[in-house]
Amino acid sequence: MTISPSRRALLAGLLSSAALSRAASAQVGPTQPGPSALPPPEPAPAPSGPPRFRFDEVVRRAKALAGAPFEASVAPLPAPLASLDYDAWRDIRFRPDKALLGDQDGPFRLQLFHLGFLYTRPVVVNVVRDGVPTPVPYQPALFDYGRTTIDKPLPVNLGFAGFRLHYPLNKPGVLDELISFLGASYYRFLGRDQLYGLSARGLAVNVEGVGGPEEFPVFREFWIEMPPKGADRAVIYALLDGPSCTGAFQFLVYPGDETVVDVRCTLIPRREMATVGLAPLTSMFFIGENDRHHSDDYRPELHDSDGLLMQSGGGEWIWRPLRNPKERWVSAFEDRNPKGFGLMQRDRVFEDYQDLEAFYHRRPGYWVEPQGEWGEGTVRLVELPTENETHDNIVASWQPKQPYKPGEAVELSYKIRSLAETDDLHPGGRVVNTYVARTTASGGTADASEPRTRRFLVDFSGGDLAYWLTDPKAVEIVPSTTAGKITAISLVPNLHVKGFRAAIDVRLDGAGQSTELRAFLRARGQTLTETWTYPWKAA
Repeated sequence: MTISPSRRALLAGLLSSAALSRAASAQVGPTQPGPSALPPPEPAPAPSGPPRFRFDEVVRRAKALAGAPFEASVAPLPAPLASLDYDAWRDIRFRPDKALLGDQDGPFRLQLFHLGFLYTRPVVVNVVRDGVPTPVPYQPALFDYGRTTIDKPLPVNLGFAGFRLHYPLNKPGVLDELISFLGASYYRFLGRDQLYGLSARGLAVNVEGVGGPEEFPVFREFWIEMPPKGADRAVIYALLDGPSCTGAFQFLVYPGDETVVDVRCTLIPRREMATVGLAPLTSMFFIGENDRHHSDDYRPELHDSDGLLMQSGGGEWIWRPLRNPKERWVSAFEDRNPKGFGLMQRDRVFEDYQDLEAFYHRRPGYWVEPQGEWGEGTVRLVELPTENETHDNIVASWQPKQPYKPGEAVELSYKIRSLAETDDLHPGGRVVNTYVARTTASGGTADASEPRTRRFLVDFSGGDLAYWLTDPKAVEIVPSTTAGKITAISLVPNLHVKGFRAAIDVRLDGAGQSTELRAFLRARGQTLTETWTYPWKAA
């Protein structure tokens, strides 16, 4: 199937509510006096125009918005747009010759998404020139409607569904899509030679559905600074709104081989949020080498991400392969001041996917690097069951231990990198394959399986493992389980990956029991690899 750029935001677009009125305009504060020991400074010249728009103004608007009740109603779209199906909406395309941000011959161009289909919430998009924001007015002439017929005039204050920025990412002089904001607080971006897969989000609230449905906070207004000639970054501000929280965001987008988005945000809770997810990432995992029970598709694997990678505050590297579970599954990794986490697409071999349209082997991974101290909390991974590849069923985020209190502003900063490879993230060996085999009670593989026993095969590669292949007996596997018993282990060289294959047999005590397995390799007291971890529940 062909994966459209809007697939990631379809659910969010359906659930998001109407835009609210804009907050009050900025006020200029008093000038602070200088130190008393110095001569009084010359009076500052009177400002010649309005104050320059900055992130502080978005924070002020978010705080003002938090003082009012959330308005969840949605104004209906005009009749010609309300009846559009997906194909008709997708046929409405922004005209490239109308792209904005080119006034100063900068390298970025702005295009806008039309309202319609599931995208019923209008957002305001402003361009900031010389510090002064100006809303972009809706004009039908900005769009090529293709085969879609709009037989009635649309209101001039219609607004837009979202926007995207283009940049010469892959070839000089050729503008490629760099980053897109569309639907709720979803956004995604690309590095060189990458194709859209997973998404980032501004904020996740109650993803696990505790006591009620998930909330979808929305970006209701954006401000994009006019880039000067030769600019190496794009500057975007966004105002977040939702039932539980408002927020101000700043995105500094640095395009490159690994595009980096530097995120700064201030959140203002309307009410206590015990289930908030910070720096959330959303992806899709349908089938992989470790989980094929859902499909007999000719394609061996179908996923935008195949694992969760973490570096704890203490420095441990952890790899958790993703799954398509039969029921909702939540994994929580307790930590303090995490150094990084992300959803990765490690498998970069076309033959493992055999998809000539989706090109899953070119999907990026997103790596989140917290800035400053985030305190105690958990990296949480939510896996939902899905019956096809069109639904995002994976969410990873950071959940703080202490709930945020209403009215108390929370400031956070982090970077997100768009990665093709993870080899340079840490120097140790990495997990490259995970297989799950049924076994008999005695440990041998068999078709008639014992439901409480499984064999897990894990391939480790990279780091110094090729060096230790000359003395494989010096390498040992260190396994553990939170329940049941490890009945057998083995470790053999695997020359095909220039590393080792570990086998772990596990037996649980009863039907329905679950466990979390962990394993890593070491030699002469030295840890050689990241830690592999995997959940399993007996039938």
